[in-house]
Amino acid sequence: MSVDIGNRLRHLRMTHNLSQRELAKRAGVTNSTISLIESNSSNPSVGALKRILDGIPIGLAEFFAFEPERPRKAFYAAEELVEIGKGAISYRQIGESLFGRSLQILKECYQPGSDTGKVPLVHEGEEGGIVLSGRLEVTVDDERRILGPGDAYYFESRRPHRFRCVGPVACEVISACTPPTF
Repeated sequence: MSVDIGNRLRHLRMTHNLSQRELAKRAGVTNSTISLIESNSSNPSVGALKRILDGIPIGLAEFFAFEPERPRKAFYAAEELVEIGKGAISYRQIGESLFGRSLQILKECYQPGSDTGKVPLVHEGEEGGIVLSGRLEVTVDDERRILGPGDAYYFESRRPHRFRCVGPVACEVISACTPPTF
């Protein structure tokens, strides 16, 4: 059985009203360290996790025993979607916390010319999406397609991938990934 340390840490940090930067400062680590752990891109040593948890403060035993209630809310108004992106790409997530969830759903908006970066994204899981408006260039491995309204994509996320808005108007996408890795 594996424990989702990243989402568990994010949930506890947010429950204690701490930003990643504030927790990092309290723990004596960089905020990128907190970000990497919360996105499950880095697995901390027990000692590093203990130092970070001391910044909340919560003990290791309590951290691993903690089981928050699963979200019971079923409906979300547009203004309740949580912005988790920044800059020219907006990612609005359904639900404040993904702790205990198996699926992440996003409403994405890419401004003209914006992209997810020159280095392709790679992570565990699967993801898919449907373009609502605009044009989105999607690259998966060595395959590249320009998708328009109504077009869709679906692939294993461990395949290197990248997204880029092409054309003069913003591109809107509804996407989902499992497990939640964003």
